[in-house]
Amino acid sequence: MDKPGEAQDPQDAKLHSLDARSLRGLAHPLRMRLLNALRRGGPATASQLAAKLGESSGATSYHLRQLAAHGFVEDAPEHGKGRERWWKAVHKGVRFDDALLKDSDPDVRGAADLFLHEVANQHTQEIATWLGTGDDWPEAWRRASDMSDWTLRLTPELADELIHEMHDLVESYRARTPDDGTADAEQVRVHSHVIPVRTN
Repeated sequence: MDKPGEAQDPQDAKLHSLDARSLRGLAHPLRMRLLNALRRGGPATASQLAAKLGESSGATSYHLRQLAAHGFVEDAPEHGKGRERWWKAVHKGVRFDDALLKDSDPDVRGAADLFLHEVANQHTQEIATWLGTGDDWPEAWRRASDMSDWTLRLTPELADELIHEMHDLVESYRARTPDDGTADAEQVRVHSHVIPVRTN
């Protein structure tokens, strides 16, 4: 997870740094799924999101209002032509501070733990979806997908350096984003996990 308080670049302006209040507003499985759907799919109505996520429109409407109250989504009136309310994501992503896991308020610690577990669940679901639908994609995309892992022996300082270098590399590809008219360009998800493991 990105951590606030580090060197900022233009991309950081599109990220929201979670604090105790906003974390409590976001740390709910459906709210996180709704926010991700708006970030990746663009503006939508509660009914459209309900159909996409397999939820009731009453539930999506309620949780969208909660996300709005905490500054994660806002109205997208430029998309509305009828009475139904359209929503859009305010930020491109969030930055999580590990200090939230040690907050003096147990509710904040619980929200931080739920948030991180839900992120892990979403990563797992995305991989499972790819494995289940990979045959629907062109062969070029089958060859261009990847699931790899490595085992290294590092100090915390070297692990932190590795994380930053990986993030910088991924961000460098934003400047190479193809035009909207590029026929074979697709949205791509990149997961990064650096975690220590015990050997005994």
